[in-house]
Amino acid sequence: MGGWLHQAGLKSSPQIGLAERDATGAWRKDPRPVLESGPYGSWDEDGVADPYVCRQDSWFYLYYLGQDRARPTRQRIGVARSRDGRRWEKLRTNPVLESGGPGAFDEAAIGEPAVWIWRGSYYMLYTGTNFAGERALGLAVSGDGVRWEKLPAVFRGAQEWNSKVVCDPSVLADGDAVRVWFGGGDVASPDENLHGQIGYGTLTAK
Repeated sequence: MGGWLHQAGLKSSPQIGLAERDATGAWRKDPRPVLESGPYGSWDEDGVADPYVCRQDSWFYLYYLGQDRARPTRQRIGVARSRDGRRWEKLRTNPVLESGGPGAFDEAAIGEPAVWIWRGSYYMLYTGTNFAGERALGLAVSGDGVRWEKLPAVFRGAQEWNSKVVCDPSVLADGDAVRVWFGGGDVASPDENLHGQIGYGTLTAK
């Protein structure tokens, strides 16, 4: 039996749900979200999205995008933890990663975290957006999965098909290399109209 977390709901107020696979291989959605938006005035009161789970010892850690009701909406990254994948507890230290300052590649928003554990440290690839709507991947590191430091590495598209957008990473740690699948596009659009395609690359430890 396995489980799968997914984003559900309207784009303006998404929540995170759970689907489970039974012994026959069929998937069943839980009718209620397992992670909901925060209370009034909180950093994630207008929705939670982009779930990414990793496991350390007996805990599951869920990294996610949270957005507030400011206009324009501010998007940041938080974390929740669970022992069973159903009952999630948001950490009081949220958000754990903020958008960048003026002129940074992630000055407008951050989201779509992908986290893995390697040699005792946590690493995160995440999508950053600037005010022109262009997206690229940033890299952050943490000793405990809660306190994060952004690294100077920024991964932008080097070909025509991903010249404006590199986003939505998924990772698989494989020895000293990390396999990365990502989305790309040649139009700086916040929706699906970016001529999106899927790319692949590797990060290699030095």
